Amino acid sequence: MTPTDRLAERLGLALLHRFDPERAHGLSLLALRAGLAPRPGPVQSARLATKLAGLNLPNPVGLAAGYDKNATALGALVKSGFGFVEVGAATPLPQPGNPKPRLFRLSQDRAVINRFGFNNEGAEAIAARLAAHPRGAVPVGLNLGANKTSTDRAADFARVLAVCGAHVDFATVNVSSPNTEKLRDLQGAAALSALLAGVMDTRAGLSRRIPIFLKIAPDLNSDELAELAEVALAAGVDAIIATNTTLSREGLTSAHKGEAGGLSGAPLFEKSTRVLAQLSQLTEGRLPLIGVGGVGSADQAYAKIRAGASAVQLYSALVYGGLSLVGEIAHGLEALLARDGYDNITQAIGTNRGVWL
Repeated sequence: MTPTDRLAERLGLALLHRFDPERAHGLSLLALRAGLAPRPGPVQSARLATKLAGLNLPNPVGLAAGYDKNATALGALVKSGFGFVEVGAATPLPQPGNPKPRLFRLSQDRAVINRFGFNNEGAEAIAARLAAHPRGAVPVGLNLGANKTSTDRAADFARVLAVCGAHVDFATVNVSSPNTEKLRDLQGAAALSALLAGVMDTRAGLSRRIPIFLKIAPDLNSDELAELAEVALAAGVDAIIATNTTLSREGLTSAHKGEAGGLSGAPLFEKSTRVLAQLSQLTEGRLPLIGVGGVGSADQAYAKIRAGASAVQLYSALVYGGLSLVGEIAHGLEALLARDGYDNITQAIGTNRGVWL
């Protein structure tokens, strides 16, 4: 990014921060669709290229779900530097989500609290956009959710996969959002086993096999985490995303710290990385892990990888750093790998896990 482009981005971010956070979110997507953000393409190098659950990634820096909920800006996002992109969450039926306001910037903490509640246009509308997006070098996945009013939330995940699965490169089972009442109850062993069995049966009926990821909460204790890892391995999940947002408010200073919802951003980094390292130890390399939570720099991405992640995702940091942060992290990650003598990202996975346990 040129100095002029970077200045324009900073001015754009400052302008967006003058709006209500949810309005700013929508405006940023509009700007992407209008071509008002640079599109450098994915950052690529032999050192960063990796394979994740059978997916070839040009680099291990991905976009987490929640930003492009309805897959409206895919054309721009896959050209923004990411190595993979996740959209959604999608539910079988359209739903408005929770009442507004439901998104809050915690600027002093470089964090965000949201209680969106899976607001989206529904699986059919999202599937149509995914179908229109040509597959390319950057894999695109979909976060699967459940309708708030559903009488069988576990079955909703399979329903969304049945509608959208043919048009994505991977799908994520999201039972870890804190913003749909009792959704996190589906992380229990029996409920999760049944839910995943339904998803896997649906995947078997698709025209091609796609990897299934499981996204977990950071608020699980050691016993719950061990139980969840056992269920995921038994079910044949292809990767675990660790973690979603937290209900903790420890150490926050911003005015909105008391708002209900899931906290993401910088304060989540240590908590989510400890969960990641524990999960790495529990699974012993038997399935890849994706580190999410508080990634806002190359050093933090590298820490996640050295704690056990095969790849990372970010979203909240973009609120404060802009899309240019994606390229900065990827290029910085390459420099850190070179500094430590690694020829490829895979050689660094888990090499510093012990400090987080």
